Amino acid sequence: METILLTEICNPKQWKTISSSKLLDSGYPVYGANGIIGYYSNYTHEEPTVLITCRGATCGKINVSEPKSYINGNAMALDDLSKEYDLNFLKYVLISRGLNDVISGSAQPQITRTGLKNIRVPNPPLKTQKQIASILDNAAALRDKTAQLLKEYDLLAQSIFLEMFGDVVNNPNNWKTKTIEQLVVNEKGSIKRGPFGGALKKEIFVEQGYLVYEQYHALNNDFNFERYFIDDENFERLKGFEVKPGDIIISCSGVYLGKLAIIPKDAKKGIINQALLKVTLDEQKMRKDFFVFHFTQQNFRDKHFGANRGAGIPNFPPMASFKKFPFIAPPIELQNQFAEKIDLIEKQKKLAKQELQESEDLFNCLLQKAFKGELV
Repeated sequence: METILLTEICNPKQWKTISSSKLLDSGYPVYGANGIIGYYSNYTHEEPTVLITCRGATCGKINVSEPKSYINGNAMALDDLSKEYDLNFLKYVLISRGLNDVISGSAQPQITRTGLKNIRVPNPPLKTQKQIASILDNAAALRDKTAQLLKEYDLLAQSIFLEMFGDVVNNPNNWKTKTIEQLVVNEKGSIKRGPFGGALKKEIFVEQGYLVYEQYHALNNDFNFERYFIDDENFERLKGFEVKPGDIIISCSGVYLGKLAIIPKDAKKGIINQALLKVTLDEQKMRKDFFVFHFTQQNFRDKHFGANRGAGIPNFPPMASFKKFPFIAPPIELQNQFAEKIDLIEKQKKLAKQELQESEDLFNCLLQKAFKGELV
């Protein structure tokens, strides 16, 4: 497929950045590094425009702005697109190509106009561009529809929780409240923060052995991920930090502070690292799934984690404070009814996730074929 320099079909430009203090609640959408970040009284772009995230951890991400939008300096706008080049085709070209090879900067990744000068893009006839873009649009729409269905299932589960139990902070139903110490099993280590960093240095890691559970597991609820292991000797030394199926692990630092997951039945034997907290509930008092919903309620998070817990990196509150958090404790029978409803939703979500994976695989397959000349 014939190619052309990117700068021959558009003019990459960074526009003046609007400070966050000047953003409004309504008006014209303002695009930053990762999409819409607020609104403003003016706009820089009348028409939709392809944007490249040009600073930060998501450097190289591709977005398309809405009509009449303001493009902030953290996104490179591909202005003055040639009338002989289709906007959506360009979007898919850049998504397929990736831009890792033009990212510079070590402390702060960035993409510059200079870095884009040598990029070449496919240049088939406009009619072919539109045909390819249309096929990929349809595949993307199928994928996005399934992803949206998953979000709606989550919203349904949240709606059921609020309908049955109300706001966990204001407690309009006057449920009895209990502290975490009243909810866990009566065993040593039922509430356990991970070991200090010095106790778990990388030098002791081995290729196979007991798994070291990390923030990744709590953030993604993905227990197939295995990176660090310790041997028998170190496992015995750190046995107080062991996690078992049914335990809840909670992220204790960073932007994902308070994310949590339940250790599954078939989980590998192991310990938590320094960035996690482990909780072992007494399920005669509170179900694990109920606790997860309670803990992730936005009002609960705002009240107990809203202060960002640390000037630099947000951190979990001191254990003495955490042990005073009030948790509503509705009758276990009611929690069981809630769990039955959530189980039905989870079964539907499982099917939707399979469908989403299939639609993502289809999209990626078409994307690869598109620029090899195998699609149209």
